[in-house]
Amino acid sequence: MLSAFPLVLVLYILPMAKGFKYQAFVVLGIILLLIDQSEQLQSSQTHTLLRLQLLLNYPDVLSSWNNSVDFCNAEPTSQVTVVCYEESITQLHVIGNDGTPSLPSNFSMDSFVTTLVKLPDLRVLTLVSLGLWGPLPGKIARLSSLEILNMTSNLLYGTIPHELSDVTTLQTLILDDNMFSGWLPEWLGSFPVLAVLSLRNNSFNGSLPDSFSILENLRVLALSHNHFQGELPDLSSLTNLQELDLEDNAFGPQFPRLGNKLIHLVLGKNRFRSAIPTELNSFYQLQWLDLSFNRFVGPFPSSLLSLPSITYLNIADNKLTGMLFDNTSCNVELKFADLSSNLLTGLLPSCLSDSKDRVFLYAQNCLATGKENQHPLPFCRNEALAVGILPHSKKSKPSKFALAFGITGGIIGGIVLLGLIFIFVRRLNAYKTINKPTTRLISEKASIAYTSKLLSDARYISQTMKLGALGLPPYRTFALEELEDATNNFDTTAFMGEGSQGQMYRGRLKDGTFVAIRCLKMKKSHSTQSFMHHIELISKLRYRHLVSALGHCFVCYLDDSSVSRIFLIFEYVPNGTLRSWISEGHAGRSLTWPQRISAAIGITKGIQFLHTGIMPGVYSNNLKITDVLMDQSLVAKISSYNLPLLAESAGKVDHRTSALPKDSSSRTRASYEDKADVYDFGVILLEMILGRPSKAKSEVEILKNQMK
Repeated sequence: MLSAFPLVLVLYILPMAKGFKYQAFVVLGIILLLIDQSEQLQSSQTHTLLRLQLLLNYPDVLSSWNNSVDFCNAEPTSQVTVVCYEESITQLHVIGNDGTPSLPSNFSMDSFVTTLVKLPDLRVLTLVSLGLWGPLPGKIARLSSLEILNMTSNLLYGTIPHELSDVTTLQTLILDDNMFSGWLPEWLGSFPVLAVLSLRNNSFNGSLPDSFSILENLRVLALSHNHFQGELPDLSSLTNLQELDLEDNAFGPQFPRLGNKLIHLVLGKNRFRSAIPTELNSFYQLQWLDLSFNRFVGPFPSSLLSLPSITYLNIADNKLTGMLFDNTSCNVELKFADLSSNLLTGLLPSCLSDSKDRVFLYAQNCLATGKENQHPLPFCRNEALAVGILPHSKKSKPSKFALAFGITGGIIGGIVLLGLIFIFVRRLNAYKTINKPTTRLISEKASIAYTSKLLSDARYISQTMKLGALGLPPYRTFALEELEDATNNFDTTAFMGEGSQGQMYRGRLKDGTFVAIRCLKMKKSHSTQSFMHHIELISKLRYRHLVSALGHCFVCYLDDSSVSRIFLIFEYVPNGTLRSWISEGHAGRSLTWPQRISAAIGITKGIQFLHTGIMPGVYSNNLKITDVLMDQSLVAKISSYNLPLLAESAGKVDHRTSALPKDSSSRTRASYEDKADVYDFGVILLEMILGRPSKAKSEVEILKNQMK
């Protein structure tokens, strides 16, 4: 690019020259100066290009480069092109041969880029299959006018340099077929005009940054063959997005939210396990749709076969159900359709008949056709492979009022302990007409038998709830794959036991956290939404003296998407039961009296939280000393909850409530439910004092009389 200095010089000197002769000499001198400057500029760029040729170890595609070449006017080829504007190089394309080996060990990517940035006006840079290796230096950002950067099929590794975020003119970034790794940074979403982002076949991992949802000019997003995982950000606002290629990652489980202007959509070989959304029916420009090798469930939308622009459809190897009909319509432009390895029934659509110009695959279904390999109809009807369908999480609002209840405050020394025993004896006398229950009560209703005085203590309860979840991860929905990985596909080595309320497994999450997983088999068919009020209550069970809930996972049948199993995930408490530290001994140790008092306080606080720390309260928990677990710090944690969801899965009847008259008031029922937990706590307290378990109810009565 020519400098303005000679022109300024002309304007300054020309008026000073006397006569036409002198003026002509001045103009001639200026012209010679311009020619000399242009030659110097051309010489500098030539030197830079020849230096790049040297650093690239003289590849065959650059064999014609030498000092005599006029690069700005050289004939372009399919592999080498140099474009200039006003004698300055603005585009450089060098494409090597496929399989080009890496450059020698003395090659320096840093030196190569240092030389490259001496072409400061570059707007388009293509360096493909040249054997470049090493981290991409941040100084590449000195090419501040860069609009297109393509460094495909090299051996570059490390992360994308942060300095690249300064190149705000960047419209296309292609780094396919390299060895880049790490998480994609948030700043990738800050390019104001980025239209193409292609990072295929690298080793990137982690989830996609939320900033991708604001790349409003993005037309192509290609991230296939990496190690990405988790949910995708909301891409529905990317109205210009035409191609989305996410093949061969671990995205999922929910189908992503997308704009309906897509032309090319590839989600194959991921971990999607939701239903196919009906919104796809409005993707009128969609030509290519690949959902293969996932675990999509629910009905197959046959209308996808007749989308107005569809030419390629692949849903193979999923768990899609539904019935096809002979008169199901297809787009006449549809050239390829693979419906194989699903659970489809009915008739093969006549529009999918064999043709020389079309390929249609539909094996491993239950279609009524003699062609290709089909399962018998009962196989698809009765197939109940569990697939997690995750509901939209619903955050519970904190109660405006919380209820405070009697057993608070500290128990200090033996005097307070005797006070607790006295309270227990009083409650026991009031409760002696109630039979000892054999099963857990199905109860989840708020008591109305509270005074305005207790309602005024909401501030204290609210503070208790805030402190209760301290140190716990947020309650969340788990994917079935997470639980399978955590338990090694529910291996017998992870099995902890089975009771009336399901099987228990121990698992270890990817972050190293141990969890306890309870598997509940549902007796009745209900949708996931039918269980959300149960899940809402369970999500509140997070307190220092409770074995806290960490999350849940729904598992559904394929035919009607009703819930077949529910997994409840709790924190894992590894230090044994309270009984093992009281009456059974624990490796030759037992709790000291201060430790027993601390445990008793913890149990009372746990009961208080169940009764008054959540709305509705949880009563009649059938507490036993074996339901109290001790953590590494010997903090007592209650693990037995009277939840309707647990009772529903076990098909149990409420024997405690059924013992009451049918016309009992809510106040009476709340009083009895309250006393049930106090009675159970008293039995636990007796064993803590005596150091041995009571063997029968009659012995409890004897011990009660002995304490009078």
